[in-house]
Amino acid sequence: MTNLTRDALGWSPYYMSQLDLEELETLTPARIATVHRDRVVGFSEVGPLELMLDPGITTAAVGVGDWVLCAPEQHRLIRVLDRQTELTRGTEYHTGEKQLIAANLDTLFITSSCNNDFNPARLERYLALAHDAMITPVIVLTKADQTDDPDAYIDQARVLGRDLDVIAMDAKTDDVPARLAPWCGQGQTVALAGSSGVGKTTIANALTGGDAATQDIREDDARGRHTTTGRSLHRMGSGGWLIDTPGMRGLGVAEVAYGIDATFPEISELAEQCKFRDCEHETEPGCAVQAAIKAGEIDPDRLKRFKKLKRENQHATETIAQARDRNRKLGKMYRSAVKKKDR
Repeated sequence: MTNLTRDALGWSPYYMSQLDLEELETLTPARIATVHRDRVVGFSEVGPLELMLDPGITTAAVGVGDWVLCAPEQHRLIRVLDRQTELTRGTEYHTGEKQLIAANLDTLFITSSCNNDFNPARLERYLALAHDAMITPVIVLTKADQTDDPDAYIDQARVLGRDLDVIAMDAKTDDVPARLAPWCGQGQTVALAGSSGVGKTTIANALTGGDAATQDIREDDARGRHTTTGRSLHRMGSGGWLIDTPGMRGLGVAEVAYGIDATFPEISELAEQCKFRDCEHETEPGCAVQAAIKAGEIDPDRLKRFKKLKRENQHATETIAQARDRNRKLGKMYRSAVKKKDR
């Protein structure tokens, strides 16, 4: 890969504002492309860099898409800059941490197929995560050639959000870069997410000119094995950047109350009109949501999924808070024990 300018890599004033004068003069910004057990690889103005982490920094604290400051001559990663956006999922409740999917994204392409893989509830989970992170979601429906009525799938996807962009395509024959061009401009960063076997690798290859091998899918149940085995940053022909992600079986939500409300605006906005602030939208008097259900203005299945995500998010958020509190107490006990030992 030829050397790239910071702007071409996605640099912005948000990151520049985090550097002090000494760092500007002595350190080099780099964009993380891959994360390994004891090192990372990044792209920079001076070319690709393999970096070892300074003491106090672990690979768990670095994600694909991150901006870091490094000393290229010593191959040292000095500091990770604050993220403008971060896409996470709630899978590590017991540790008090969420799992990072990708850092500093502009757009999330949420992929599903025009077959039995299509699942509104799963799409809503991705939408909640994207909305909460202030990342633009776009639903990309693949395998449009496998159905006689792709518009039916488009219609089902569009009702999952206001002003939600939905595209249906046959990734093997369509001009994928042209279809996705509005979100893949110079310096823009996108990610592909979705179940295994929906065609993410085919789309990624079309956007980047890559040749990752795709694997056969069992047409009877639309399932497939993972092709992508790890997250990585790739340059697209348009000048943008793609973070490819493995298919994820679990997609928990945690600390995304805003994202859930943004995914179900027709419900969350009406909920503010309910008579009781703690209304469960079931049999309470004066429930504006149930009134809308009876009037045929809200899909009752959407309400069920909204309430399920709300419950899961509340439980996960409380569990994470408890784990963090436990970790703080253990840390305090450890520091106290060390002080006593040193006396």
